[in-house]
Amino acid sequence: MRSLLLGGLLLASGALVSAQDEAPPAGGPLRPREEAFRMVDAYFVSNLQESLGLTDEQFVRLLPMVRRLQKDRRELAQRRQRALQEMRKLLQSGAATPGRLEELLRDLKTVESEQPAVIRRDLEAIDGALTPVQQAKYRILELEVERKIRDVMTQMRGQARPPGRGRPRNGQEPPRN
Repeated sequence: MRSLLLGGLLLASGALVSAQDEAPPAGGPLRPREEAFRMVDAYFVSNLQESLGLTDEQFVRLLPMVRRLQKDRRELAQRRQRALQEMRKLLQSGAATPGRLEELLRDLKTVESEQPAVIRRDLEAIDGALTPVQQAKYRILELEVERKIRDVMTQMRGQARPPGRGRPRNGQEPPRN
């Protein structure tokens, strides 16, 4: 079962790398990015009870709090990314105006100032439902999931680079087959 979940995580991470932002057709499938988020969420939630040693009652109480944290993190990251992408697009096209850049920078700074308080609030709610040992296990579970996602995304980026083009960021040549 774990290998299936890890496989889902790998697919989700790959979808995150190649996700497009176009809207889904009415009544159609989810956008790849949304589908990837759901798969990562499902992986995390499926490991939550066992990893933390939660009772059924704790799990039921904790689940909405964990989902809220994930949703808030995602929304804040998306707001930040949208502002940065718009700045990049304007600067690269030569269409940037000081007024528009100031507006985008305000948006970016707002997100960056809101993020710590929102995440802290969500984590405090989660911590309130857990014992100190479970709180520690929760943080470790988050760390492990983040590491797996990072590793998969790094692999996906490496595979997306055409052969013979560029060097990896670490300056080492990839192994030759």
